[in-house]
Amino acid sequence: MSTELYQNWKENSKDYVAQNKTFYQQLRKKKKLDDEFHELDTKVFEKMDCLDCANCCKTTSPIFQQSDIERVSKALKMKVPEFIETYLNIDEDQDYVLNSAPCPFLGYDNKCIVYKNRPTACREYPHTNRKRMHQILKKTFKNAEVCPAVYHILERMKGVG
Repeated sequence: MSTELYQNWKENSKDYVAQNKTFYQQLRKKKKLDDEFHELDTKVFEKMDCLDCANCCKTTSPIFQQSDIERVSKALKMKVPEFIETYLNIDEDQDYVLNSAPCPFLGYDNKCIVYKNRPTACREYPHTNRKRMHQILKKTFKNAEVCPAVYHILERMKGVG
């Protein structure tokens, strides 16, 4: 990832939601929001490599569905109860999440040691290429504080980036 793109995000993404309330309202009214997100997702990820950053893995936890728990525990050759006890907690929404940050599966080189078996939430992150973006706009704005790619996608939508 370009150092300049990363620095720009780091300096300007704090409290992105509060800074962009008007822009958020404008996006909620857009008809072809999915198309715009998908096009910019492709363009931004041509210039950025998640392995250069891994901020999502360093600062946040995915939600682990039961199928994720079973898949990852099997990959680690652990029994499900042992995996849960070792790595997970239940959050305020009653979801399984990691009990520590950074992610215990994040390697020194920012590569995931369970990549082929990673949770669905990790596979889909940062969710900027999915359908029905209107449904997750609030989460997308929050993700701009975690992920430089999301920040730059939104900034390009504003005509800034």
